[in-house]
Amino acid sequence: MSEFIPPATRFIDLPAAFPMKRGGVLHGARIAYESWGKSQDTHDNTILIVTGLSPSAHAASHDGDPTPGWWEEMLGPGKPIDTDLWHVICVNSLGSCNGSTGPASIDPATGCPYRLEFPELSIEDIADAAAFTVRALGIDRLACVIGNSMGGMTALSLLARHPDLASSHISISSSVHALPFSIAVRSLQREAIRLDPHWNGGHYDHARYPECGMMTARKLGVISYRSALEWDGRFGRLRLDAAQRGQDDDSFGREFEIESYLESHARRFVRSFDPNCYLYLSRCMDWFDLGDAYGCSADQALARLSLDRALVLGVPSDVLFPLNQQRQIAVGLRAGGVDAKFLPLESPQGHDAFLVDTDRFGPAVAGFLADLRQRGTAGWSPLSRVNAIQPAHRRSGTACIQ
Repeated sequence: MSEFIPPATRFIDLPAAFPMKRGGVLHGARIAYESWGKSQDTHDNTILIVTGLSPSAHAASHDGDPTPGWWEEMLGPGKPIDTDLWHVICVNSLGSCNGSTGPASIDPATGCPYRLEFPELSIEDIADAAAFTVRALGIDRLACVIGNSMGGMTALSLLARHPDLASSHISISSSVHALPFSIAVRSLQREAIRLDPHWNGGHYDHARYPECGMMTARKLGVISYRSALEWDGRFGRLRLDAAQRGQDDDSFGREFEIESYLESHARRFVRSFDPNCYLYLSRCMDWFDLGDAYGCSADQALARLSLDRALVLGVPSDVLFPLNQQRQIAVGLRAGGVDAKFLPLESPQGHDAFLVDTDRFGPAVAGFLADLRQRGTAGWSPLSRVNAIQPAHRRSGTACIQ
């Protein structure tokens, strides 16, 4: 299958020969990005967003592409990441199929898609490509780098490998490395794709696409992205009616509403994302360990990052990136002298909370960015900003500082 290029996406060409951390070199590679707001003459109001595994650079609508973005409620004029105040760049990860060079892209040496000939991909490669993009746009120093999920890993790697590029960081539902549970889930996702006969060693096309494997992989992902508490509240044991169940002769077919939800969610995703790209990006998350940047432990690596301020957000209901991993980031940054705040948010929506629970995440992010604009103010408190911005019915028992 060919890669998907979102409308109005712009591109930065990487160096003619872009070396990869684990070996191999990309020739003629590029990074897709989109931007919002205006950069000041001093370029000190720029925020970089690095994304999770599947999002494109289209984080929010804009004049060039009015379709809603994957973080539409968070980014835009008057929103928590206020593009009337900030110049925001979102890059699509190297290795993706949403405009940046990846396994679905054409290899200039052969004229055919890279497929599994694409070099082994690492989070460090994604970070280096993002850093190059920022500098190629004429920006020497970012006001803030924001990373969600895999993007949080990318952000930490960028801060370690390019220590002078950003002065602050917002880490959301991320970690310094993957835990065994997360590795196990992604391993099963990759196995489901590779066991689909249509995967064919990475040589598939639109007519012979590993749909069953991708469907199973996506369903596993969705299960891990949300929480059992949310599933119970949304679906309980509600059953489908006869018309919704489909084939009468399928005695093991869908019966419960949760099964139908997973099916429809997966079907919306599978044909929009390249399976080989999914394999590469998934595996690089499992490989990543921040300590590799310095040849030390992840905690020691955190203490060596050069930052002024940081905000670390997460939710207790996240099973994929548990809250202790966000606490570890904040504690490690503090050990190195960073003014790092850890803000757990009581959302029932699991790992995906940062995408859907804007009532909780929005005020925390807005408060941190507001304080960045008032650098002369002594101290800052994201909790006070949360209470000031949140509707009154959301204030009680929703957040605490640790």
